[in-house]
Amino acid sequence: MNRTAVVPVIAVDGPGGSGKGTITTRLAAHLGWHFLDSGALYRLTALAALKSQVSLDDEAALGELAAGLDIRFELDGENVRALLDQQDVSDAIRLEDAGASASKIAALPAVRAALKGRQRRFRQMPGLVADGRDMGTVIFPDAQLKIFLTASAEIRAERRYKQLKDKGESVNLTRLFREIKARDLRDQSRSIAPLRPAEDAVIIDSSHMSIEEVFSKVVSLI
Repeated sequence: MNRTAVVPVIAVDGPGGSGKGTITTRLAAHLGWHFLDSGALYRLTALAALKSQVSLDDEAALGELAAGLDIRFELDGENVRALLDQQDVSDAIRLEDAGASASKIAALPAVRAALKGRQRRFRQMPGLVADGRDMGTVIFPDAQLKIFLTASAEIRAERRYKQLKDKGESVNLTRLFREIKARDLRDQSRSIAPLRPAEDAVIIDSSHMSIEEVFSKVVSLI
């Protein structure tokens, strides 16, 4: 018997700013399951590339870098710490530049191939909540529950704007909106694992829903 076949997976896909991060971490804590932030893997790879001065256009070098990264996630309640080479880089990978760089390298086949197996190894008992853009379509196509969480680009830009302002960062709403639209286009049009709902995914539009409402909806689906 395939050991992973009996390990349940809840795959939550969708664009950035739709609320995936909050919902998936809360869900993993609620269930006591393992957690995978696949987007963070690409952000960590991008951050490692910047630190190692590897060009974001050097696909072969990026693939090699991604395959050898020392990465770990630590779930503390509903908060996740991302560690790269045993250093907490949770804040660094959430910067807008890291997100834009991650979106670029996520379109590279060598990087996706290097991270594919790493993502699947997160599937361990008692279960896994996986947050990403291709969790239900590519990484865990046999997931027991697939959710595609989305929201309008305008709403997502406003959410990100508030989040950054609350952190004391200087940010421009118009620029954020343009960056989100550009990232959506890259994610949706890439040739490998484009951002799209799985055929059997439940689509939830969080544009006019609170986090509590979305969480209750997801729990009811389980």
